Amino acid sequence: MKNFPEDIKKIYKEERLMFVLMLLNIAAGLALFIFSIIKLNPSAAVIKTGYGDIGGYRDGTWTEMLAFPLLAIVLGILHDFIAIRIYRKRGAGMTKFFLITTTVLIVGAFIVLVRLLKEG
Repeated sequence: MKNFPEDIKKIYKEERLMFVLMLLNIAAGLALFIFSIIKLNPSAAVIKTGYGDIGGYRDGTWTEMLAFPLLAIVLGILHDFIAIRIYRKRGAGMTKFFLITTTVLIVGAFIVLVRLLKEG
């Protein structure tokens, strides 16, 4: 973390695609965070919180849906710090793969959240 500003400047100058992926990752995480916070429904007694083992939906309380904003923070922001560490140790190729995978996970979480909200 000591060299964080230098690492960001180096990534911006040398690896523009990786820098764009980092910004996309933050934007997708922020979008998921804002959407999930807005869609929390504390007044509902029971909501759909997940998929069951056999194919049905599981019921739960609205506090279980706090996992989505937490996931958005972890995937959107903390994974960028992890990406910088990967860049230092493994290079740009592995970091780009990591950032693309993280963005796909955020989009997947967004899709799951939307499907759960439609069922509730």
